[in-house]
Amino acid sequence: MKVFNILFCIIFVFFAALQCNDPDPYVWIPIYLYAAGLCWLAFRGNYYPKGYLVGIVIYAIYAVYLVFTKDGVIDWIEKHDAEGITKTMHAEKPWIEDAREFLGLLILIVVLLIDFIYARKKLRKPAP
Repeated sequence: MKVFNILFCIIFVFFAALQCNDPDPYVWIPIYLYAAGLCWLAFRGNYYPKGYLVGIVIYAIYAVYLVFTKDGVIDWIEKHDAEGITKTMHAEKPWIEDAREFLGLLILIVVLLIDFIYARKKLRKPAP
């Protein structure tokens, strides 16, 4: 788990740095840095199941919003035939930006969920 957490800590810090040219960096930089911080703490052997749950819930609510919002994930799939989201780094079309944000949130949710499950198992074991 140490390798998993340091890898995702680095990835999330990198993702946060990429948000500097995003239309809403004040939203996305804290989102990625929160997860990076939790991964750093897990790498150091400190697990916070409640912290993971807070992140998972907030990220899931935002992900659901991005699915149903105008120019969201549903529009990207239905109206724009799931147009490629990796053609260029500049998302000139709002549905591409929302689809990318949605996928970023899914990555965050999965990582925090893995840490949550691991932490629950680790914290339940009696110390030898």
